[in-house]
Amino acid sequence: MNKISIIILLLVMFCTRQVMAEDYKASMFGIRSNGTTLNTTAIQKAIDYIHEKGGGRLVFYVGRYLTGNIQLKSNVSIRLEEGAILVGSTNIYDYNIDTPYSSLVFAYQAENIGITGKGVIDGQGRELAYNLTDQVHKGILKDDLKLDRPASRRPRGIYFRECKNVEISGIVIKNAAEWVQVYDQCENLRIDGITVDSKAFWNNDGLDIVDCRNVKLTNSFIDASDDAICFKSHDASKKCENVEVRNCVARSSANGIKFGTVTAGGYSNFKIINNKVYDTFRSPLPLPPLTEEPSTTS
Repeated sequence: MNKISIIILLLVMFCTRQVMAEDYKASMFGIRSNGTTLNTTAIQKAIDYIHEKGGGRLVFYVGRYLTGNIQLKSNVSIRLEEGAILVGSTNIYDYNIDTPYSSLVFAYQAENIGITGKGVIDGQGRELAYNLTDQVHKGILKDDLKLDRPASRRPRGIYFRECKNVEISGIVIKNAAEWVQVYDQCENLRIDGITVDSKAFWNNDGLDIVDCRNVKLTNSFIDASDDAICFKSHDASKKCENVEVRNCVARSSANGIKFGTVTAGGYSNFKIINNKVYDTFRSPLPLPPLTEEPSTTS
C-alpha cells in the first residue's frame, strides 16, 4: 500500500469514528433530573468517562439538572434535548472561584467539544451573585464591592480557553452572574442558532470573543443588560481574526456589536453582514481605532 492510500485510509477511519461517536444518556451515570439533587460530581464523572473512551456525547433529556462547575474535555460534547435544563447551583462554593475562569461550564485546551440541542443553560445568576455578596459582607470572602456588587469571582455561564473546534448551537443560555459566554484564544469556533437572555445582574455581556481565530457567529438572538456581542483582545501577541457575524439580532442596554474595552492585540478580517441591532443605550457598532491593518466590516 502506497503512502497516499495509507493517508486516505486513515482519514476515512477518523471520519467514521467521528460520525459513530457514541451517545451516553445522563441517567447512565446516576445524574438526576429532579432539579434538587446536586449532580456536579456525577456529570464530571460522565465527561471524564466519555473522554477516556475516546469521545462521544453526554445527552440530557427532559428535566432540571442542578450542577456546579463542570469541565468539558477533548472529544466530548453536551447535548441538551428539548426540555432539558442545566441549572447552575446558587452556592458560590460549587464553582471554581479561585481561578480566573470561574464558570458553570469550563474547558481548557480541549479539542472537538461543544454544547448543542434545544435545551437551556440557566445560571441562576442573580441568586448566585446575591449569595456571593452575602459571603463578602460576612467576611468569609474578600472582594472590592462596587455599589455593593461583587467585582470578581462571579461565575460566567461558559468559559472556554485555548480550545479548538468548538460548536455551540441551538441552545438557550441565560442568567449568568457575570458575562454569559467567554471564548478566549479559541480556534475554529462555530456559534449558530443560539438564544441568549443576559439580564440577571450587572456587567452581563451576552457573548465575549477574545483573541479568537476562525469564528462564525450566525442566526442567533442576544438580549443583554451590557454589551450584546463583544470582541476583545487581552493579549498583545494575539488578535481576533477571520471572524464572520451574520444574520444575528442583538438588543443591548450598552452596545450592540462592540470592539474593545481591551484591545491589546487587535482585530483583522471581520465580516459583519445582515445583522439587526435595536434598543441600545449607547452604540450599535462601536469600532476600534484604525491601525495599519484596519478591520474589515461589511
